[in-house]
Order: sequence, then structure tokens, then C-alpha cells
Amino acid sequence: MKLHKTKEKEVYYYYLKNGDKRYMYRHKYVDVLGKRKEKKKSGFKTEKAALKELLKIKAALLDEDIRPIENNEISVSQWLDIWYEAYHKQWKDKTIQDIDSVIKLHFKPLIGKQKLTKLNHSTYTNLFINELLSKGFSPSTIRLYHKYFMMAINASVRDDVITENKLKRVQIKEKRQRDNYFTAGELKQFLEYAKKIGNITQWSLTLLLAYSGMRKGEALALKWSDISFEKRTVSIEKTRDSISTREPKSYTSYRTIELDPLVLNQLEKYEKWCIKTKLSYGLQHKTNDYIFISDSAYPVYDSFINTFFHQIYDHVKEDNIKLKRISPHGLRHTHASILIDALIPPSDVAFRLGNTLEMVLKVYAHKLKKQNNETVSVFGDSLKHVK
Repeated sequence: MKLHKTKEKEVYYYYLKNGDKRYMYRHKYVDVLGKRKEKKKSGFKTEKAALKELLKIKAALLDEDIRPIENNEISVSQWLDIWYEAYHKQWKDKTIQDIDSVIKLHFKPLIGKQKLTKLNHSTYTNLFINELLSKGFSPSTIRLYHKYFMMAINASVRDDVITENKLKRVQIKEKRQRDNYFTAGELKQFLEYAKKIGNITQWSLTLLLAYSGMRKGEALALKWSDISFEKRTVSIEKTRDSISTREPKSYTSYRTIELDPLVLNQLEKYEKWCIKTKLSYGLQHKTNDYIFISDSAYPVYDSFINTFFHQIYDHVKEDNIKLKRISPHGLRHTHASILIDALIPPSDVAFRLGNTLEMVLKVYAHKLKKQNNETVSVFGDSLKHVK
């Protein structure tokens, strides 16, 4: 049966085999559970009759008396799908990537089955906030995830899916981490796990952070033109986060440092992978491309390395191994601590980190005090036979 359009959208006419003209309506919509549906009816003798019935159907679907009953059945997971589909085109690419990842990795596994209308302060705190804290997520990371979830909840209030935001008073308090660094032995153990479970981007980035001491924002801002395989150096001139790429935090952050052969060899392997990956998407590899990219050839952001650290510690826990939990920034502290323990001058450490000497003396005072004590002992021992 061939349908012909009328002046009214969703109302059509067609012809019977005997030549008589008839009308029908077809109304497509998405219900509150996010499912695509269609209501249709044919056989009307006039366009006016079909339109009148169509308007009745639309009114019934919009009836506010029906919506609360349907909304009671919506789960958090279902609402997140509806919200994401409705709003994601308004977000920046980085926000889309972050929210999509958080929905899949954290929101749905932890609270996805909860009914949206029944999710309250206590349930959310116990099942989501406390669970992330127990897994070692930093308060700042959890606050970011909470911010994303509040975007979804506030949208559900605006759309009359729920009557109020019961989570607006949830607070995630900051808890400062002490000893955010590894010993050389702990670092070796951590890197073994990183290499075993990480993909090539995760491993390459983690190895660079550990062996260079650079900030993760500095690593994410690196382009292939910043690496000199001939001179075995990397030049650090930018920093990048979810907001932008910009100048480093201070003039001391501008620096060119040497890289270990192990890191350079890995970066050479990684560049070959990047070339192959980009070609698979019809993209050309350029020297001004960001170094670290995803499997989809897009530049990765800070959440990428944060998530990888959590994956590492999940495997460590499964293997019942005791390993201190540090943040990605802890690799920077680890790099500095190992250098200081090796009696590298603080001025050299400061240059490598892109810090001032004063900052290194302040942050690593406990390490330097121990070094000074050992220096005194060494001098005394060398003269112990003098009487």
C-alpha cells in the first residue's frame, strides 16, 4: 500500500483496490523508557477524521496523569541513556568522552539498577560515593563524577521525571594523601602490572611519567615534534587538561630533559602503532599530532590515566598483593625521591621536574634531611681512624 502525504504531518492518504480513497495516521515517538514506538490507524474516510483521532492519541501520550506511573519504573541506567541521547550533542568532545566513560564504568555498574525516583542521599552515598572511595578514587575525581551525575539528575527534574533533586546536598570531603610515592622496589612492581594489563598507550604513557618525572598534563600536551630520538631528549613547553592546551605553570617548567633508552625504544614502537591506527581511520600521521591517542585515534585526556591506575589496583587486589596506592602524580614524586636517594643534587632534580630549587627543598625536605644525616656519617666514618 503506497502512502501519500497530506498537508497535516503524520496524516496520509492511500487508495483501496476498488479505487476508493482512505486516510490514516502514523505517530512515531519515544516513550519515557527511551524505547522507539509507533501508533497508527487506517480506514478513515476523511482527513479530518484521521487528524481528530491523531490529536486524541497525542493528548493521551502527554497526559500528566499517566507519566508518574511510567516514571516510577525508570531505572538510573535507563534515564542516563535517555539523558545522554538528548543532550550529548550540546557538549564538547572531551565532555562526551568523559561522561560516556563514567556512565559505562561507574554509574551503571554501581547504581544503574536503582529506580530513579527512589534514589536518595543515603543510597547514593553508600553505593556510589563510598564504593569509589574504597577503591582508592581521589575525592577530586569523585567530585567530577558527582558533577556529571547532578547534570543528569537536574535534567530529570526539568523534564518532570522526578519531582526534586534529593542528592544536591551530597558532599565529598578532601582527604590529603601522605607518602604519595613508591620506593624503587614498589615502582618496579607497579610497572610490571602496568605492562601486563595495559594497552600500548596506557603502558607508554605510564612508563614515560615514571622515567621522566613530568606532570601528566605536560605528558598529554606532548607532540611528536617534542621528541628527539637522535638527541634522546624530550622538550616540555605546554600543559593540557580537559579544558585546554596552554603554557606551563611557571618559567621553570620549560625544559628539555634526557630520556632513558628504555623509554625511547618504547616510544619508537608506539609511534609505529600510532601511524597504523591513524591510517585505519584514513588519517595521516603528523609531527604536530599529540603523542598519546586512543584506539579511535583521538587524543586522550587526564581521565585516561586515572582510570588506568584504578584498573591496575583492581588487579593488584585480585592477586592479593600489598602495594601502596598512589595517584598518577605520585609517579612524579617517586621519580624525585629515587633521584634524591641516589644523592643527585637538588638543583638537578629541580631542573628535571621543572620546579624551582626552593620548591624541591620544601617538598622533599624529609628526604634531604635523611641524606644530610647519611652525608655526616660517611664523612665521620672516613676519619674514624684519626685520633
